Amino acid sequence: MKAATMCEFSRQEFIGGLQSLGIDTIEKFREKLPYMRSELRDDQKFREIYNFAFVWAKEKGQKSLALETAIGMWQLLFAEWHWPLVDHWCQFLQLKHNKAISRDTWSQLLEFVKTIDLQVSNYDEEGAWPYLIDEFVEYLTANGIIQRPRN
Repeated sequence: MKAATMCEFSRQEFIGGLQSLGIDTIEKFREKLPYMRSELRDDQKFREIYNFAFVWAKEKGQKSLALETAIGMWQLLFAEWHWPLVDHWCQFLQLKHNKAISRDTWSQLLEFVKTIDLQVSNYDEEGAWPYLIDEFVEYLTANGIIQRPRN
């Protein structure tokens, strides 16, 4: 729909978005939903949607995304993409961070999800990850969610 603001659609955005999808009836809208969901499983399309979501969901004039909004967006986005650690990530943020999410953290989380295995065995503590992701790995280990070899 190319909406500029989350939860707000101008008439032009709504109609233009539907037209670009070839939708002119409720039935065509229903038929198109599975295709739209399937796009979330395409790596490149997911990256585009994920990056768009940060800008779209943050409040006007803000550089960061409110924590509760970020958590909601991650739960929604990763519902189709199936990142098994998303609930642990969200719980960690609520317990340990409780601050807005920067664009850098938002972007780097996707890289973490795409490159680091579920046991975090290929995570390099000396890598250029944001401190929040480093702390998340420590949280996973300290709470027995993952088992990492000690150096």
